[in-house]
Amino acid sequence: MRNWLGPLAFGLIVAAITSYTAIRAIPYGLMNVAIERLGQGGINQMSYGNLANPERQPVVRPSPDLAYSSCPYNLSDGPVAIDVVPVPGRYSSLSIFDAATDVIFVRNDVEAGGKPFRIVVARAGQAVPKGAEVVRTNQDHGIALIRILLKDPTEIQAIDAVRRQSSCGTVTKLK
Repeated sequence: MRNWLGPLAFGLIVAAITSYTAIRAIPYGLMNVAIERLGQGGINQMSYGNLANPERQPVVRPSPDLAYSSCPYNLSDGPVAIDVVPVPGRYSSLSIFDAATDVIFVRNDVEAGGKPFRIVVARAGQAVPKGAEVVRTNQDHGIALIRILLKDPTEIQAIDAVRRQSSCGTVTKLK
């Protein structure tokens, strides 16, 4: 029986280290996949996705009654500003996710009073415009996601012009 204790202990230690490593690495891998799938418009640029359907699902289980706009961001060239223009009469929200898939900021149209707003995402130590509302993160990469609730999928045509007023970009390239 004693001959099994050493290999058993070694196996348990290897399993624990492997589990810990996988749990720490998986969120970053998932975010890289999401950035690749949602970043069709480019990094630090807003993409205005088509409505989800069974043939088009860039992320797991997108809602068919939401219009998604996404901005995969990279802070290595400086902070990124995200400008959100809510669609009148529709629930909308901005969620910002860091590289570990953690939500670092959320605001909806009600909290914004139905008015446009700007959020600057920056790493610690990066200079930001004076008076800007800043969200600090410890990672260079992530995704900003705007969701707009539709009453009916056909109304995407009517709201698309307003939806496309939301944007993102490196602060040095923006006003």
